[in-house]
Amino acid sequence: MLSVHQRCAFAGAATATLALLAAGLPAVATAADGPDLSRFYRQKIKWTACEGEGMPKDLQCGKVTVPLDYARPSEGTLDVAMARYRATGKSRGSVLLNFGGPGGAGISQLALGGKDFMSLTNGYDVVTFDPRGVGQSSPVSCGEGADEATEVVGGTVDSSNPQAALKVVKKAADLCAKHSGPVLPHIGTVNASRDMDVMRQALGDKKLNYFGFSYGSRLGAVYASQFPKKTGRLVFDGVDTLTEPLTEQGLVAAEGQQTALEDFLTWCTKDVACPFGQDPRSAREQVVRLVDSLDQDPVLADFGQQFSGQDLVGAISQALYSREMWPTLEQALNQLVQDGETRGLTQLSGGIAFPHAAAAARRDGGLVDEQDIPIDNLPAALMAINCADDPDRPTAEQATKDIVKLRAAYEEASPVFGRYRLTQVLMCYGRPKGTDYIRDKVRDVHTPKMLLVGTRGDPATPYRWTLETAKRLGSSAVVLDNKGEGHTGYTSSKCVHQKVDDFLLYGSLPDSGSSCGPDDDS
Repeated sequence: MLSVHQRCAFAGAATATLALLAAGLPAVATAADGPDLSRFYRQKIKWTACEGEGMPKDLQCGKVTVPLDYARPSEGTLDVAMARYRATGKSRGSVLLNFGGPGGAGISQLALGGKDFMSLTNGYDVVTFDPRGVGQSSPVSCGEGADEATEVVGGTVDSSNPQAALKVVKKAADLCAKHSGPVLPHIGTVNASRDMDVMRQALGDKKLNYFGFSYGSRLGAVYASQFPKKTGRLVFDGVDTLTEPLTEQGLVAAEGQQTALEDFLTWCTKDVACPFGQDPRSAREQVVRLVDSLDQDPVLADFGQQFSGQDLVGAISQALYSREMWPTLEQALNQLVQDGETRGLTQLSGGIAFPHAAAAARRDGGLVDEQDIPIDNLPAALMAINCADDPDRPTAEQATKDIVKLRAAYEEASPVFGRYRLTQVLMCYGRPKGTDYIRDKVRDVHTPKMLLVGTRGDPATPYRWTLETAKRLGSSAVVLDNKGEGHTGYTSSKCVHQKVDDFLLYGSLPDSGSSCGPDDDS
C-alpha cells in the first residue's frame, strides 16, 4: 500500500514562500533542500461516479498525480487511484483509509466493505486509495513468473533444498522486474507516505486524519515521522513491527498462527461435526499428520492442479484471520477429510495458483482499468513493498546457512506453519537492497496523540508488536488492548469500533492501556 509523502521544493525568495503559505499550500523548500514539488501540491481531485461491475452508486472515484521519483520529479509521474464516500453529516474533512497488505487495493475493499465505515461519514469523507504499484495505480506483476511469485509468498517453495529454493526466488525477482514497469524501483512505504501527503493537500486538509490496518500502521507511522506537523488523528489497528527483520517476523507469525489454530481447534472440537473429533490435543496431532500426508501425496484439485500440505496450510492461514471464518473453515476441512474435496479450501485461500498475468504493465503512469489489473498483483506487490522496506540482503551462502539454522526454531514455533513461514525468509533474495529509514528513523515522533489497537488473539500482528511500536513511537502513542480473536478489531469488536469512532470523530481518547473484553466482540 502506498500512499503519499510530501517534500515541497521551491527556489525563490522568502516572499514567494510566504505567498504559498497564505494560499494554504505546504511550506516549500529552497532549491538547496530538494526539488520543486509545488505543482503536485496545487492539484485538485475531480470526483466522478466509480465505474465497474458491482461498484456502489454513491462511491466516487478520482486520482492524484505524483512523481515517480521524488528526487527527480521531472522524470516521470504516475497516477494514484482514489475513492470516497461523502460525509453525511457536517464534514471536518477527510479520513484516509489503508486496509493493509502490503499489496491490498483500497478501492475494491472499500467498495465491498464500505458499510463497516459508514459511521465515520457522520464527520468525514471516507477516502481510500490504491497505493503505487497496487490495483489501478501502475500495478506490478511477475508475468510468466506469477507461479514462482505465488510459491514464494504462499510458502510452497521447498526450503529443505535451500539452493534450489534460492533459484526459484531469484527467477521470481527477475521476472517481476521485467514485467512491473518503471514503478518497481520506486515502490515502498517511504514513497507511499509521500503520496499520502499529496493526497492530503489535494483533499483540502491541513492535517492528515488516517486509519490504517495491519501494514497500514507501518505506513501511518512513516507518515508521522516524515510529516509530524501535518499529522492529525491517526489510528492503527493490528499494529505492524517497525524493527524486526523478515527472519524474526516469520517466526513471530508462525507462533501467532499456531496459537490461533489451537484456539480454532478448541472451538471446533466442541462441535460433533468437527472432522478431528472432540479432543483438542488429538485434533492438533491430526492436523500435523494431514499436512504431512498431503505434502507426500498431494490430491488433485480443480483444473488438474495438485493440492499439497502447504496449500492446506495456506488456506487455514487465511481463514484464521477472522473468527467469523471458523465455521466455513470447519466445513471445508470436513469436505477434505471425508470426501477428498479441496474446493472449499481453495476458495478460502483465494485459489491456489494464479494464472499468468495477461496485461502488460503501463509505462506512462496512467491508471489501469479494473479488469486489466494483473491477477498476481497482490503477491507481486507484497514482495516488492516488503523488500523495498527491508535493508537486509544476505548472500546465497548466508541465506542457506540461515535456512538451516532457523528450520528447527520455526518448526518448534509451529509444527503446522513453521515450514510455510520459513520459505518467506528468502523473499527478498535477488532484489535491490531496501531502505533503512523505517528501522532507523521512525521513532519518537512529535505528533498529536494517536490510537494503537492491539488484539490478543491476532494471528498476524501479535499484541507485543503493538506495545513495542507504541514504545518506539513515544509519548504520542496510546494503546487500546482488545482481548479478542482474529486479525484487527474494528470490524469484529463493537467496543473497539466505538472507541475508534469516538477518537476520530470527536477526539475522545481512551486511557492508554484501556481494554475491550472478548465479551464485547460482535
